[in-house]
Amino acid sequence: MTGDKPWQLRMFDKSLKKKMRYHVLKKHLGEIGANEKCLLVTCGDNNGAMNYYLRELGGQWSFADLEDTCVAEMSELLDQEVLFADDEKLDYPDAHFDRVVTIDVHEHLDDPVPFSLEVGRITRPGAQVICTVPNGDESKVVVKMKHAVGMTADEYGHSRIGITIPELQGIMQRSKVEPTETSTFSRFFTESLELTINFLYVKILAKRSAAPVEKGQIAPATKDQLKSIQKTFKIYSMIYPIYWLVSRLDALVFFTEGYVVVVEGRRSAA
Repeated sequence: MTGDKPWQLRMFDKSLKKKMRYHVLKKHLGEIGANEKCLLVTCGDNNGAMNYYLRELGGQWSFADLEDTCVAEMSELLDQEVLFADDEKLDYPDAHFDRVVTIDVHEHLDDPVPFSLEVGRITRPGAQVICTVPNGDESKVVVKMKHAVGMTADEYGHSRIGITIPELQGIMQRSKVEPTETSTFSRFFTESLELTINFLYVKILAKRSAAPVEKGQIAPATKDQLKSIQKTFKIYSMIYPIYWLVSRLDALVFFTEGYVVVVEGRRSAA
């Protein structure tokens, strides 16, 4: 791959949902104080670009991932350690963080409650917690489309298709985090486009990749994996402006619930 910009940031530039996620999280986070301790926890589907851009918003960030596939290259990009973490024991002190963000973690776990309890343990009273997960409403059209073309939860490395807002609120409340706000993003058009991208990679490109691709990876997660599909990525980069414009059609269905849900809450004192 050529160019001075890190490959992770080049991929982010050509993303749909990741860009949306960043802007939604930025809105939920608001202004971050310089001395606030912040944590981002992810689970495999992350190459470090989101960490990079969230860190630019301010605060003192720590990072953890529940899978080790990308940890080394993420740490290199960030010039900062990314902890390979156990979902049932996050290696941080009690009441340590002012803000914790989890991105698409809960749906990977057979039982997300122990992880959520750990998030509650490491956040101080009054701390902000923001969790994003795929929407678990299986009646949604694109969810049915995914099943029809064989893109099941297993192909995404998930234990379930997703989690609904009420379900996520209940899980957070069990960890003494009281939900205060919700939002959704990625509606029909964006989710359909993402499905075409993920299907192409999982069903075709990953099987031809010179670099090993683990089950559950829906996009290149390492530099070698991206290098293996360099020609395809160049073609996608050329048509990306069309994809981006089509994704803007989500505005026509603004009244529907998105395929990614966000729940924000505050850690209670009790």
